[in-house]
Amino acid sequence: MENNISNCLEKCEICPHKCKVNRLEGKQGFCKSEDKVKIALYSTHNFEEPCISGENGSGTVFFSNCTMRCIFCQNYEISQLGKGREITIEELANIFMLQQEKGVENINLVTPTSYVPQIIESLKIAKGKGLKIPIVYNTNGYEKVETLKMLEGYIDIYLPDLKYYYNELGKKYSGVNNYFEITTQAILEMYRQVGEPILNDEGIMQKGLMIRHLVLPGEIENSKQVLKWIKENMSEKIFVSIMAQYFPTYLAKNVENLNRKLTKEEYEEIENYVYELDIENGYMQDLGEHEEEYVPDWDE
Repeated sequence: MENNISNCLEKCEICPHKCKVNRLEGKQGFCKSEDKVKIALYSTHNFEEPCISGENGSGTVFFSNCTMRCIFCQNYEISQLGKGREITIEELANIFMLQQEKGVENINLVTPTSYVPQIIESLKIAKGKGLKIPIVYNTNGYEKVETLKMLEGYIDIYLPDLKYYYNELGKKYSGVNNYFEITTQAILEMYRQVGEPILNDEGIMQKGLMIRHLVLPGEIENSKQVLKWIKENMSEKIFVSIMAQYFPTYLAKNVENLNRKLTKEEYEEIENYVYELDIENGYMQDLGEHEEEYVPDWDE
């Protein structure tokens, strides 16, 4: 166990940044993660898409730090400022078991990329103790295919973002290079592993891929191109979740275009484009008046 983790962290290339820092010695790369797993909280979350949350909620584990630096991140205290506490691999496995005991629909790993080697070991321990509910990999999409291959067989549901079609937006708003090429290749690998969505009799997803996209104000053409790529490159049975309730937070409050919500016209343009593409398995949030703490209103 320790050797597998050490091999990954001694010269870390887990994510596309390939920082090559020795995290075992406390060195930090782009994501600022070290060798210990760091989480901000774990909870029962009832506001994911209906096929993820169901009636019992999703058993989320929020990992600290991130491989992207989105200036509009709603969880920036966790992702950018590193809020959280360090735990052991055994403690993480116990958290998985506690979540299952609460009766949640799944284990939802939120922003897990930096800790893939440790998560795998924790899942091995938890599965040995009887963990049997689906495992959700909830990611910004900026992933290395080689790292995803390490997860094959451990992840039941992939829930990636596809934020940008235009790489200059990825650089400008999230501080990453070649976002579109890297993320689309990662999504294709996720699809290879888990395939089309499989739901149980209650309509809860047990396996498969769902792609999320956040519509940004002033960047409607970006959203159209993202949705077009999904339509042209993925199975029609893949779930697409279009998030329309953007609000300006963190550094975006001071950035032109991003310092406002979507207009009704922008929302309707995307809604009409979704119908034009005839995306079959789509969720779209209603345009709301919510501020920083909002409850998504999902339309199927």
